[in-house]
Amino acid sequence: MAAVFLHKKRKPRLEQGHPWVYKSEIERVDGEVVPGQLVPVQTHLGQYLATGYYNEASQITVRIVSYKPLEAMTTDFFVERFTRCLQHRSRFVKEAKSYRLVYGEADFLPGLIVDKFEDTLVVQILTLGMDRCREQIVDALVQVVKPAGIYERSDVSIRELEGLEQTKGLLYGECPKHVDILENGLRIRVDIEEGQKTGYFFDQRENRAAIAPLMTGWGHRSGIELREVEHEGAMQTLPVNANGKVVTFPFWDGASVLECFSHTGSFTLNACKFGAKKVTCLDISEHAIESARTNVGLNGFQDRVEFVVADAFEYLRTQVRGLDERKVRANAGSGAQGKKIDTSKPVPEGGRTWDVVILDPPAFAKTKSAVEGACRGYKDINLHGMKLVNEGGYLVTASCSYHMHPELFLETIHAAATDAGKILRLVEFRGAGMDHPRILGVDEGHYLKFAIFEVRSK
Repeated sequence: MAAVFLHKKRKPRLEQGHPWVYKSEIERVDGEVVPGQLVPVQTHLGQYLATGYYNEASQITVRIVSYKPLEAMTTDFFVERFTRCLQHRSRFVKEAKSYRLVYGEADFLPGLIVDKFEDTLVVQILTLGMDRCREQIVDALVQVVKPAGIYERSDVSIRELEGLEQTKGLLYGECPKHVDILENGLRIRVDIEEGQKTGYFFDQRENRAAIAPLMTGWGHRSGIELREVEHEGAMQTLPVNANGKVVTFPFWDGASVLECFSHTGSFTLNACKFGAKKVTCLDISEHAIESARTNVGLNGFQDRVEFVVADAFEYLRTQVRGLDERKVRANAGSGAQGKKIDTSKPVPEGGRTWDVVILDPPAFAKTKSAVEGACRGYKDINLHGMKLVNEGGYLVTASCSYHMHPELFLETIHAAATDAGKILRLVEFRGAGMDHPRILGVDEGHYLKFAIFEVRSK
């Protein structure tokens, strides 16, 4: 039987629970190995460590699936693993019927992603070893989950690193193009055929709900406060404005919110649910904005949401330029700077501010070599974002770049705050949700950083 032997002087990553064996860690391979085949992995002395599937074409040459000898990944093997996946989700996201069911390495199934959208499953098969087990995977999912249909979304470039073609299509049963799911009590329509990745990002479920405390408590800024007044023949405690008139708008105490990189509008939906007064929902993709518009309509929030199709970087810069110009005009008008302003010129575009600015961009650093450029991108967008937060408001910001480590992410935002003349108070720092567990020591699983900052001027 073929076996993989590791170098004597390698780092003991495998013994510490990391499921990847790099080509550079392998001393030799004894016997003939068919690509995708299971092989035992041993120390240079022949001591057994684990079993994984082999692909010489990949820099990650072996991906571990078992710490006990295993001859084949059979249907029964996948039934046992999927049952454990389902048990974990039933415990930690038990109120949800839609979630990430299988999360690759963290569920001891490297190269396999399965998202559950109500009774439809979307599968992403990323590696040769898993691709060889397609039939067993489908059979096991049918046994354990009993879905109405299974759809494949393996149309990702990472497969090409494994010598595989991109592919997508129906694997089992019947799958509608759009599936309506519930998340945090909100109705969301997911496009499983054309949506990003598998159609929807479950990893921010808990983070979206975490913005709830930011969405109310802003009425006083408009001079509105609760008072006991006579109204319709009775004494009632009602919101009253500075002129003493009763305010009838139900979201008078809500925040003004800007969500950039909105995708399906998930943060916008949660902002509205938790009481936001007005939300600007922005994405560069018209398809994404149409998806967000649909979801906003499904939840009856259309009166409180405006949609913008624009590049987030340029949009934020435009607002900051407008804000700076307005400040210059205001100072000139008060004689503070002694400058004359040509008032015949129109006030420049932009200059808007919000109580809460939410930045949830795509990964800027997909490789280690891209980190420096990613830092510039994260710094730029957070610098401009925090400049547009009203004094004492909140910046909600995230990064899904694994190579942007948490410490570097916070350092980059701190540098942006310094340049912007802001002081940030970190209120909350979070990772991915409970359906995205993380194996300790596998830093690649710690990709998502989510932070809430209070923004103050110096």
